Amino acid sequence: MLEDLKLEAYEANIALVKHGLINLTFGNASAIDRAKGIFAIKPSGVAYDKLAPSDMVLVDLDGKKVEGALNPSSDTPTHRRLLLAFADIGSVVHTHSSSATAFAQAGRPIPIFGTTHADYFYGSVRVTRKMTPEEIASAYEWETGNVIVECMAGIDPLDHPGMLVNRHAPFTWGKTAAKAVEMAVVVECVADMALMSLQLVPDLAEIEPELLNKHFKRKHGPGAYYGQGKG
Repeated sequence: MLEDLKLEAYEANIALVKHGLINLTFGNASAIDRAKGIFAIKPSGVAYDKLAPSDMVLVDLDGKKVEGALNPSSDTPTHRRLLLAFADIGSVVHTHSSSATAFAQAGRPIPIFGTTHADYFYGSVRVTRKMTPEEIASAYEWETGNVIVECMAGIDPLDHPGMLVNRHAPFTWGKTAAKAVEMAVVVECVADMALMSLQLVPDLAEIEPELLNKHFKRKHGPGAYYGQGKG
């Protein structure tokens, strides 16, 4: 089963490259086995074209390396913090995709202007507050997770499956690694469209509540009817 977990994490990392979300070694993906309390994550600083499933590092929820010859991603504490906080997710993805990172660096949320965005997020893609000098100087990666969790207070993480870290970049998540990757694609896509929309109409208002509700709820929740269903 842990070999399957490593393969899931590996495939998620490689998918980020295929979707054009990765430059150099900027980014990582993890996948968790909830029953065992162990997650697999990309090794730190290893080029994507050199990766193999066996390179994935196994870490437990206490932060202890369980298996792997390489060091886990430097962002491992952030992944661990989110996996601990959001019990319904099975994966975390981090990229520095250009348009989403532009919003993060500017400290601005990605506004929800249209139905493409509303199909996946029940509102704007939020941005955290800036981290304090004390947070940066201490357990930086763990504190990165903390500011995300703080900003998500009272919000269902599956209704808002991603966030921008102020001055940093996006993190996304999902029930599976494939879904977390999909959300990373979505965040970059809606960021790119929002930038173009703001060029056309700098004071553009966000989507009407009725249209947001219609598009989000036709794909999510008990009344969803989009797609082929489970039957």
